[in-house]
Amino acid sequence: MRWLRFGVFADEEGLEFVRNVIRRELAARRVTVVGPLQERDRLDDGCTAEYLHGDLREQWEIEHPGQDAGRRRPLEVAVRVRCSLRVWRAVRKGILRGLCPEGNGPHVCRVPWTAC
Repeated sequence: MRWLRFGVFADEEGLEFVRNVIRRELAARRVTVVGPLQERDRLDDGCTAEYLHGDLREQWEIEHPGQDAGRRRPLEVAVRVRCSLRVWRAVRKGILRGLCPEGNGPHVCRVPWTAC
């Protein structure tokens, strides 16, 4: 079994966008999901999402100068799957394309994210 884990800086609307991207890609690849999609601000080892992904807050502030972050906060979104490494890599790549459809050129992502 393998984990797909992503750090995000999102409010509820942004989190729903991330959930939908992940669900779509998992369904498209017919991956066996083991357990629920998790959104956590504290990880199993006691480390916080703020500690691990707090730089996403800074990224958002740079990309949105003078704007209030509102209810956005750093979270880790994770789901456990059963699949081969090759399929896991393809699913992960598909999720990253969904989170960042603009590609590598300069742009502002809808939801700041990082792959774990």
